[in-house]
Amino acid sequence: MVTLFDKASNGAAPLRASVKDSYSTYQEPDTRIPPKARPVLGAISVNGVAIAESEILAEAQNHPAENPGAALLAAARALAVRELLLQRARERRVAVSPETDPEGRSETDEDAAIRRLIEEEVSVPSATAEECLRFYENNRAKFRSEPIFEASHILIAADPADEQARAAARGDAERLAAVLAEHPVEFETMARTHSACPSAAQGGNLGQLTRGSTVAEFERAMARMTEGEITTRPVESRFGYHIIRLERRIDGEQLPFDFVQQRIAGWLEASTWSKAVSQYIAILAADATITGIDLLGADGPLVQ
Repeated sequence: MVTLFDKASNGAAPLRASVKDSYSTYQEPDTRIPPKARPVLGAISVNGVAIAESEILAEAQNHPAENPGAALLAAARALAVRELLLQRARERRVAVSPETDPEGRSETDEDAAIRRLIEEEVSVPSATAEECLRFYENNRAKFRSEPIFEASHILIAADPADEQARAAARGDAERLAAVLAEHPVEFETMARTHSACPSAAQGGNLGQLTRGSTVAEFERAMARMTEGEITTRPVESRFGYHIIRLERRIDGEQLPFDFVQQRIAGWLEASTWSKAVSQYIAILAADATITGIDLLGADGPLVQ
């Protein structure tokens, strides 16, 4: 507190002035108006056309990412690329003719303009038979039919979070497996009386199984078994403990080239198209004035 003295009182009576009064430039902050939030990204523009923050926030929902920042950045890049292509389409006076998909949904004029622009300016050659055959020979493992298993099981269920229940279930399953090792013909009877799976009503029969039909531990066990075999040790999974009987297996076969040639051609042409469009966008971006975001140095493909 600053102290002043009244001259008329010979300095006897102090007058008090606040720090506020002693500085003529001081102003109380106006708390009635909240401070404006900072933008989530800096100003972004393509050849002078600004990309609104509201548009970026709305677009971010279409770009799943590990964190919100990455989603916003991906959305901003996508909108900048879109604006770049639309400007090019207008420059080229691209004819707009929206198409309708099998579900009856029609393109917007902007989507139709971008599609037509890319059709006119990006050329992608068809994959030749030689290229398809080379890909087939280098990736033969991709072109095998899935193995098919027919199996039955007995499930002794237990909560994975309950250690005591898991230990008890393991003990029960081991005892059942020991009995079945001596009396395999009792499998269906034991499945009906002991299994916690709905398949118990069918004697444990699960029908035909392919990859992804069961949990990974179950699949790995079946892959090692021979027809008619019953696991001597229970197979553990998050559901509990399984005693498995493999009824039948049909191993996958190599698919002939003629059967998959069109599929391979589609893959190769899609990959080539994506690369060609990315290069096309990079050329447009190099000739454009883009602020607030780097399209040429962006990680990952420009086309989504």
